[in-house]
Amino acid sequence: MLKLWGPGGGGRYCDGVSRRAFMQVGGLAMGGLSLPGLLQAQARGASPSLGSASGSAGNPKSVIMIYLSGGIAHQDTVDPKPDAPDGVRGEFKPIATSVPGVFLSETMPRTAAIMDKIAVIRSLVGQLDEHSSFHCMTGFPMGVAQREGKPHFGSVISRVHGPVNSVVPPFVDLAPVMQHRPYNTPGAGMLGQPFKGARMEGDDLALLSPPKEVAPERFAGRRDLLGQFDAFRRSVDGAAVDGMGSCYKQAFDVLTSDALAKALDVERESPSLRARYGMGTSKPLGDAGPMWNDQFLVARRLVEAGARCVTLSYGFWDTHGDNFGHMRRVMPLFDQGVSALVEDLHQRGMDQDCTVVVWGEFGRTPKINATAGRDHWAPVNSAILAGGGMKVGQVIGSTDKLGGHAASRPVHFRDVLATVYHNMGIDPHAFLYDKSDRPNLILPAENEPIAELI
Repeated sequence: MLKLWGPGGGGRYCDGVSRRAFMQVGGLAMGGLSLPGLLQAQARGASPSLGSASGSAGNPKSVIMIYLSGGIAHQDTVDPKPDAPDGVRGEFKPIATSVPGVFLSETMPRTAAIMDKIAVIRSLVGQLDEHSSFHCMTGFPMGVAQREGKPHFGSVISRVHGPVNSVVPPFVDLAPVMQHRPYNTPGAGMLGQPFKGARMEGDDLALLSPPKEVAPERFAGRRDLLGQFDAFRRSVDGAAVDGMGSCYKQAFDVLTSDALAKALDVERESPSLRARYGMGTSKPLGDAGPMWNDQFLVARRLVEAGARCVTLSYGFWDTHGDNFGHMRRVMPLFDQGVSALVEDLHQRGMDQDCTVVVWGEFGRTPKINATAGRDHWAPVNSAILAGGGMKVGQVIGSTDKLGGHAASRPVHFRDVLATVYHNMGIDPHAFLYDKSDRPNLILPAENEPIAELI
């Protein structure tokens, strides 16, 4: 462990950060590895490239995934059913979009206005009635993913392509720890802890730059002192520390750079842009995620700074009761944030390189229950995709008149991840070697990128 800021001891500083956090270059919530150890492990584990991650004009490819924890009602958002009978149709009317002949729910007026910049999939199949993020994040049910060590797709991207910028993690997870544990972000599985997403919470944020109590000359002095210790250790046992020098240097580079801290600071954006996104709140909804639209803006800023993959969990959508009242309360902020992110990417010329995916673990029942809610419904689901150089301005697939099953063009949910990998320049059918050097397919052979989007 690389220690920089003095001896141990209990207590916390006046800003609430623990003394222990100031004693080590480490954390970022990556399995407890020290940062130099993490960097060395990543260097050892880096895979040969399975494709190109460069985008237009040499810009790196990236992905932002917004996980709708709990499963959103597709009938009340992107797949309205105005001709369905009472007890199925619901309370919301369809509205026209910027694409002729395509309608969304009245709960999404801002998204309807940018329909030409998104693609909606109405016929996702293959998911289970399972309240977890594993379908969306690994491509497999929770039991399979845990038993077989299926990694988070962001861990795959990190393993294949590595970092764009040495001081910005390739995979950042903005999701908080949620009360319903299966909603929480899966780990790196068979790839090992070095490829787990960097968490941006609490003390981890304080580690992104040296504390003000340590003057730059003292910080540099401690780096020089560490170098002297390393020189001595090499003279004793060169093999034991071989390769760590460059990793310690990179660790110091992370600490002495403010690139990541700047990316996380949304106050650097104009008040008008923050207002366009809608700020939301960090307070969780129910047992799920917060509706914190600042995170949409942070995700875009992280991608600009060099992150390849940013994921977040958004809102509470498990509407077994009062579905329509809940949707009236929360959809305006959702609609505002998603549309702002898509528009912002276009205005910044990032729409060819950054893929956006918005989805949850399943849909909701066609039949409205006795408490005006919609229950779990795994037979069909929906998703919103944007950017990534994809062919947008279209709807893919359809459901039957009740919105209960795919009526045309069923799309397996793993095909969405296959599309993400394709957009990232990764062959979804390539083999990755796990931490025991055993080959593993990224996705099964039958799952392909969605042809209509490519």
